[in-house]
Amino acid sequence: MEIPELVRAILLVVAGYLIGGIPWSIIVARLTGRTDPRTIGSGRTGGANAMRAMGPRLALLSGILDLLKGTAAVLLARWLGAGTGVEVVAGLAAIVGHSRSPFLGLGGGRGVAPAFGGLLAFAPVIALLTVPLFVVVIAVTRYSSVGSLTASAVAGILLAAATATQGWDPWLYLYAAGGTLLVWLFHTDNIQRLLAGTERKIRTPAEGGPAGGAASGDGSSGGGAADGSSRAGRPA
Repeated sequence: MEIPELVRAILLVVAGYLIGGIPWSIIVARLTGRTDPRTIGSGRTGGANAMRAMGPRLALLSGILDLLKGTAAVLLARWLGAGTGVEVVAGLAAIVGHSRSPFLGLGGGRGVAPAFGGLLAFAPVIALLTVPLFVVVIAVTRYSSVGSLTASAVAGILLAAATATQGWDPWLYLYAAGGTLLVWLFHTDNIQRLLAGTERKIRTPAEGGPAGGAASGDGSSGGGAADGSSRAGRPA
């Protein structure tokens, strides 16, 4: 890699991190006069807290915008012809930025939404396959964190398998492993609560939950692999 290419790669990775750090749920809350998600629940900015603070419609909007951060980081690198390796690292940087935002004192969400967005850019069919899985797991277990953890793990396995069998660029192995590991890392406290039996479940309106059934303040939520936080060939 020549120096100009290296500089471009570094700038794209930094751009991915900064794009990932944009706190859309806070922006949406301020523009609509709703509660800042950081002031309730776990203080995080992802799907569960956004739903509790703003309701399902605005939470869905902020979740989609969070998702697009991962997609944008990858497509920016692709548009500039930086290569799959840079696309992958930029996508991973967006996940880190979402969870450790430079605009929020290194606070943020769990990273699921931008992870899904990056996967959507690399392998849209695999990304879409995780959506019903995510929904079914949450419906059965009533833990949004379990849905996020399960969907991210299965997505990583499917991407690795497709890369091996379809002859896709080997760099995608890094996204398969790195994206899954980052999501699980940023769910460490959720995993600890699940093991201890103290993770809160999704509550329905009949059970006293917010309209639309907000998830627990400590879980994760989102569409497909949307963010769920509370405090050589390219695939077609």
